[in-house]
Amino acid sequence: MATINGMYVLAESEDPKYDFDVTDQPVEDGIDTSDHVQRKPRAMDVSGYIVGEDAAQIREKLIALGDNGETVQFMGRNLFTGVIQSLSTKHDYKVANGFSFSLSLKEIRIAKSSYVETLPIPIKAAAAPVISSGRKQTKKKSKGDKKEDKKVEKVKFKAGSPWAE
Repeated sequence: MATINGMYVLAESEDPKYDFDVTDQPVEDGIDTSDHVQRKPRAMDVSGYIVGEDAAQIREKLIALGDNGETVQFMGRNLFTGVIQSLSTKHDYKVANGFSFSLSLKEIRIAKSSYVETLPIPIKAAAAPVISSGRKQTKKKSKGDKKEDKKVEKVKFKAGSPWAE
């Protein structure tokens, strides 16, 4: 017997998956160079039977856990904490007072907010206050700002220089 959040299920098979992402860089001669390995989220597939008078309630609770994205804890041959990625049930004549199921679990990390309600006193003193000065009017150009026509003066060179006229 195994449990999912304290609900008893008969787990016929548990298939944990440990995947890794390995990046490869091509080189001119020989095999590619692998320079980085990163762990992917763990996953586990569980299949088995849910039987008994409360089988329908357990099914409804599992569907609700998956719909709400709540973290579940599976305890069987393997221990696993994650969310329900998929759930399928099969209702046939072979199981009289329940059904067979297939469940896929995936490990998740929940990010924490970095928002701070109030700043510590030293940081608060260093932060400049925000000033809301409203909408500002643009300055209009006055008549004195226009470029006046200026005469261009010719450059006068000393007598005897090659540029003198």
